Amino acid sequence: MDGKQQIRERIWKLLESKQAARFPGARGRIPNFVGSESCARWLDDLKEWNNASVIKSNPDSPQRQIRYTALKEGKILYMAVPRLAEKKPFVELNPKKLKGSLYEASSIKGAFRYGRAVGLKEMKSIDLVICGSVAVNKKGERIGKGEGYSELEFALAVEAHLLKPNVPILTSVHPLQIIRGRIPRKPHDFSIDIILTPERILRCPPDKKRPHGIYRDALSEEKRNAIPVLANF
Repeated sequence: MDGKQQIRERIWKLLESKQAARFPGARGRIPNFVGSESCARWLDDLKEWNNASVIKSNPDSPQRQIRYTALKEGKILYMAVPRLAEKKPFVELNPKKLKGSLYEASSIKGAFRYGRAVGLKEMKSIDLVICGSVAVNKKGERIGKGEGYSELEFALAVEAHLLKPNVPILTSVHPLQIIRGRIPRKPHDFSIDIILTPERILRCPPDKKRPHGIYRDALSEEKRNAIPVLANF
């Protein structure tokens, strides 16, 4: 089994060699892939989407059309502040209260311009989680860009009782990001229930080993000191 960083490097190189990554390139980030907007066309076919009124999403570019669709449909959206570096670590986008355009608010810059900073105790229960990925497989195993913030955001929401144990988790990727092999997994890693590509919907086996919250031993002292909300746990 390849290590996580080996998989990342392979996928970043593959996307760039096949010209499937948009500016500014794939390496070191959640890749903004060609066709990312088309993934959102499958949302209406998902009962998990139609049943969700509150969604937590990553702020990355390839998931922007999904966020925009959520706002257009009146769904409340939560996005984490960069590196969870504020005492109120999330931004709430409520389309009924936004003063700017919904499309602008679906961008990273727009979300933090028009959204409302909120702490965990101010947030509503989350019905669906959207995340970006560097690589996934059909078992639902996933890796991000390697900084661990998606996992920590998930853990904080679990600790705050904002997520039910079976909350659905969705990612959107280019087909080249779906690998055949296994992906190494640690206790704090979550897996995916639904994978969207521009061409299809993939459903993964249910995850029986969801993270139960924050794994403090997995956090560096530097990260613990840099994230104010961790002082509460």
